[in-house]
Amino acid sequence: MLVCLGLTILRPVATLIWINGPNAVGKTQVAHNLHRRLPGSFVSDPEHLGFAMRRMLPKPRRMDFRDVPLWRQAVSEMLHLALRGPEDPVIVPMTILDPGVLVELTASAHLAGHRVVHVTLLADRATMIRRIHRRGETSRSYSARQLDHALDVLRAPEFARHLRTDALSISAVTDDIASHAGFTLGLDTSGWLLRRGYQLAVQLRHIRLDA
Repeated sequence: MLVCLGLTILRPVATLIWINGPNAVGKTQVAHNLHRRLPGSFVSDPEHLGFAMRRMLPKPRRMDFRDVPLWRQAVSEMLHLALRGPEDPVIVPMTILDPGVLVELTASAHLAGHRVVHVTLLADRATMIRRIHRRGETSRSYSARQLDHALDVLRAPEFARHLRTDALSISAVTDDIASHAGFTLGLDTSGWLLRRGYQLAVQLRHIRLDA
């Protein structure tokens, strides 16, 4: 808080909701479902910055941007800036497999006094393989090749709170996360066809052709 001329002025406190989980578990779909149903929220996707950095390097030397210290510093600062505005909550769908990196990425938010809510979406391997194929990816894709390692790592206590999504719809996962974070959502009354349209639009916007 700030103190000025004997008066106590409270800084606005926003909420950062970090949705973690293996590739293809549904993080981005859940994030955008939450955004659509929660006016005033904002989706901040660190992949935009990461893939921009990768494109600055020759293809043979492109690496996982999560291993680049500058990316981690920049994401932490950008999230800090996003949380300073009227948007609340700020929603981040991003796979992070290193608890230390997650601490680094959310450090600025914590230091500024914002709430940080972290949830890891999980599903059985068979469910994940179906979801990977449903995205049009093969068993040789990056998501499939990383799946076993990601599931093994993300089951650890350091990545709790865990949310099993095998038998849950996107809306049901969204409801759970919002309730846990202290936000109240109205019922998702969109028909099946409209929901599928929303999901397809999100999927098309997030296709990576030059990663």
